[in-house]
Amino acid sequence: MIDNISLIAAFVGGLVSFLSPCVLPIIPGFLAYLAGTSLSESKNRREDIFINSLFFVIGFSLIFAILGVLLNTILNSVAYEVQTWLSRIGGLVIIFFGLYLVGLLKVPFLEHEYKPKISKRFSSRYLTSFLFGSAFAAGWTPCVGIILGGILGLAAVHPASAFWLLFSYSIGLGIPFLVVGLFTTPAAGIIKKYGNMVKYINIVFGIALIVLGVLAFTQNLGFVANFDFVNNLILN
Repeated sequence: MIDNISLIAAFVGGLVSFLSPCVLPIIPGFLAYLAGTSLSESKNRREDIFINSLFFVIGFSLIFAILGVLLNTILNSVAYEVQTWLSRIGGLVIIFFGLYLVGLLKVPFLEHEYKPKISKRFSSRYLTSFLFGSAFAAGWTPCVGIILGGILGLAAVHPASAFWLLFSYSIGLGIPFLVVGLFTTPAAGIIKKYGNMVKYINIVFGIALIVLGVLAFTQNLGFVANFDFVNNLILN
């Protein structure tokens, strides 16, 4: 059964994925480019950029939904003993990505800066945006993969809730895209001004992932989600 802590973690994970330092600075210009305009002209093309952003979000949300259904189907069909080990492995995966976000681990290939290249456009810009949203979900950049790996680890811990975890992740990742698509020029200015704060957000979320990973490994996520530890403190 799903718990609120895991859902909240997945949602926040989506937000943090958007704030990845190798992705965030290029988002406004990239969304404008998908809409067939430039960042300097974005004020006059706000509606076009927003609609293309919407199709971009639909593209990656659909892939995450399919992935959630597949994980649910596959992991729920395995024996209980296997699910127990999957929970432990999932906990270790979450801890690994948490340690990376905090800065205690260095993995060079995860720090590669991504520069999007659109080699083919279709007659419909909406279709182009949708397909690039799908490609984004398939691994647009290792930076997004860091957070997504942690969410997939949570899905291994809660296989019956895999769809809802990835759906929550999609919402957390999609909302900022839509906001930037609607307010492209102001968003670009805010990103430029406050972009250096992203590393602190990553550290906070990394610590949260480590805690969740330890709880997942010890199979105590449900214990915390039900706030049993608070009841125990009151009763004692």
